[in-house]
Amino acid sequence: MSRLRSVPADPVDRAHLPVDEWRLVEARPGGDLGLKETLFATANGYLGMRGTPEEGRDAENYGTFLNGFHETWHINHAESAFGFARTGQTMVSVPDSSVLKLYVDDEPLLLSIADLEEYERWIDFREGVLHRDLIWRTPAGKRVRVSSSRMVSFPQRHLSLMTLRVEMLEGSAPIAISSQIINRQDFRDDFGRGVDGGPITDKDDPRRTTDFTHRVLEPLQDWHSERRMLLGYRVANSGMTLAVGADHQVESEAEVERLVDTTPDLGRQVVRAHLEQGESLTVRKAVTYHSSRSVPHRELFDRCRRTLDRVRRQGFTAQFEEQREYLADFWRSSDVQLPGQPAAQQATRWCLFQLAQAAARSDQWGIPAKGVTGSGYEGHYFWDSEIYVVPFLTFTQPRWARNALRFRTNMLPKARERARELNQRGALFPWRTINGDEASAYYAAGTAQYHIDADVSYAFAQYVDVTGDLDFQHRDGVQVLVETARMWSDLGFWRLRADGGASFHINGVTGPDEYTTVVNNNMFTNVMARFNLRRAAQAVRELRTADATAYEALRSDLDLDEMELEQWEACADGMHVAKDESLGIHLQEDRFLEREIWDLSSTPDEVFPLLLNFHPLVIYRFQVLKQADVVLALFLRGSEFTAEEKRADFEYYDPITTGDSSLSAVVQSIMAAEVGHQAAALDYFRAGLFVDLGNLHHNTGDGVHIASAGGVWNALVHGFGGMRHDDGRISFDPRLPADWPELSFPLTVRGSRFRVRLVRDEISFTLEHGDATEVTVRGETVAVTADGASVPLTDQGPMLDDAVLARPVGLGDERADGSIMTSFVPGDPEDPWEYPVASDPDDIIDQG
Repeated sequence: MSRLRSVPADPVDRAHLPVDEWRLVEARPGGDLGLKETLFATANGYLGMRGTPEEGRDAENYGTFLNGFHETWHINHAESAFGFARTGQTMVSVPDSSVLKLYVDDEPLLLSIADLEEYERWIDFREGVLHRDLIWRTPAGKRVRVSSSRMVSFPQRHLSLMTLRVEMLEGSAPIAISSQIINRQDFRDDFGRGVDGGPITDKDDPRRTTDFTHRVLEPLQDWHSERRMLLGYRVANSGMTLAVGADHQVESEAEVERLVDTTPDLGRQVVRAHLEQGESLTVRKAVTYHSSRSVPHRELFDRCRRTLDRVRRQGFTAQFEEQREYLADFWRSSDVQLPGQPAAQQATRWCLFQLAQAAARSDQWGIPAKGVTGSGYEGHYFWDSEIYVVPFLTFTQPRWARNALRFRTNMLPKARERARELNQRGALFPWRTINGDEASAYYAAGTAQYHIDADVSYAFAQYVDVTGDLDFQHRDGVQVLVETARMWSDLGFWRLRADGGASFHINGVTGPDEYTTVVNNNMFTNVMARFNLRRAAQAVRELRTADATAYEALRSDLDLDEMELEQWEACADGMHVAKDESLGIHLQEDRFLEREIWDLSSTPDEVFPLLLNFHPLVIYRFQVLKQADVVLALFLRGSEFTAEEKRADFEYYDPITTGDSSLSAVVQSIMAAEVGHQAAALDYFRAGLFVDLGNLHHNTGDGVHIASAGGVWNALVHGFGGMRHDDGRISFDPRLPADWPELSFPLTVRGSRFRVRLVRDEISFTLEHGDATEVTVRGETVAVTADGASVPLTDQGPMLDDAVLARPVGLGDERADGSIMTSFVPGDPEDPWEYPVASDPDDIIDQG
């Protein structure tokens, strides 16, 4: 049984983070600083600020990030070869403008040692504003109320607003507030300056980012006036440019003195006043960031001035109101409601809010694996976005989904170049990237994941099916579908069968599971490629019928021969998807069953994740999965498999899946619910729901797991809600957990938004916006109108005994060929018997 199923019902530290269905609240300071900085980050998809304290200390990982703003560096391979990735890319931490240091009687406020009578920090998901309120008894015995706020604007993606208000409750004292912009990327007041050199990578954990020892942000200009300061930079190798500017407004009953100064790596405005009891001092700080691939910093300065001038005219109140309106619209289209489940409700809304913070204003940039909340994975974009995040956007925020897919369209020229480099036709999207170049230095678990082409195409097809946006399909989507289909038809090959027929094979690839690499006929890859090939042919024919002029332009631009369409469909029809008849399962790859099974039940917790404790070659020799692979294919292309096949596959692969990837639990939850392992479905859902709030993978300090957050929505809607879509047709087969009284969520399909409400004995639909539409519930057609419609339910699907998931199916049994599958745990070479070894079938069964 997977260790992910042992997650408590609520693993969150409630002493620090109490339950509140609409807010994340910190009841007292301290604890894991890095974790809190991620959980309380504020972002909009373009700009992100980690939740570090206003006073700047104490902090684990400072960070202000702009989506796509990066440095490049040469990847040095110890043993290089043709086609290896050459250009590394790392998201740069831009100058930190969140600092508002406070001094009372010249004593700094430091939370780690301050005498605090009251403390609360919170972010309301309906406001998108981080607040903090505390009462500080200073060393001199004076009582001061300190209130602050920080907002990264959704309506204006280049803007952030901050306030700091100091009120003397008892006594009087001189007050100083030092508002700063600090280039921490190159001058760190906590670590000091590095020396010139190349990048430094954390070799022990590939999920973490690269650090640099050379100067990254080269200063171009610094400027200030009485109330404004501007700093401009150019990134050393990538050549990207940046400008950051800040305005200040000051209010106080007392006389105020203001001092402002800028240097290449520091902008500072100091506000000083002497407050008597009952008096207050408020500093309002408007900050703007503008970046570009190449625009001169002087133009970016002008953009900063225009943004700040607009805030000066409109005021802070107007910005906060726009923020609330923006998020109110988001929640109308996105809010998943779980009555009677306050902890799960809070975590669900936090996850959905993180998706908004990652995608809302990415505006045709990609969606990084950590959004803009941390430096993990170096700010790279992966296939995770198309499979885990874009579906949420497609069904709730179609405009955001279109922007996310436009990013892939813009990347198409470089994808064509990469395909040529790997001797393929068409286009091959990079596994991980920022600027379009492949950035994975380890090709076996990176570049070999050719399935990303099919993942991108799947997202394009799903978007068009659900939204009906044929304009996007005809202008952008069809080009991506054609070029990816070309890659598959060129990559695979035909093999004659004994019956005289032929099957299409794809060799030398890696699927989603990074513990099984460079294999032949990865099932996920082949199934998704099959869909890609068919949809490409369909899209071209639809374009030919709908717009002859656009069709001829496509043929000319891509040198498209109509015979290619027949070739694609032949490849799809002949696609090899291997199945073992003795076990009744699909093979993850051709030789998967030839490996010994890793005995996960006997593996100590301290050696997970396996990738950090075992050489890849050790892992590759075993039947052991980092994440769902075959099971993910069953979900995405469910209509191509029978219920019996899905159950057999799930029951075989689930017990050998480690869950070392945060992507796995949510997919396992969906398929467990569908096949009838209802207890497992809820266990896996909790493991995905609390990945970050509970820090279950111990690396939330590096940033939010954005794909897992998207997976939470998928698990609720597709898993428990039982929603599926096939060519735009929406159907439901619900699986409401036994102890949940209700689940409801909105969906937007072809411009019509309706809310789905599921209780134990019925599912109902109410149209909220747009035209009436139709769905099906277990085969029954339902008209969705403003008057509402409901369908009675006799059950919530099959209920299976999870005991079968305790060990791999067939373990210890004699197979048709006379072989017996055994399990084993690689031991410590210094003590090979440290971990139990199973060799006798009876022992294996006992250990199960």
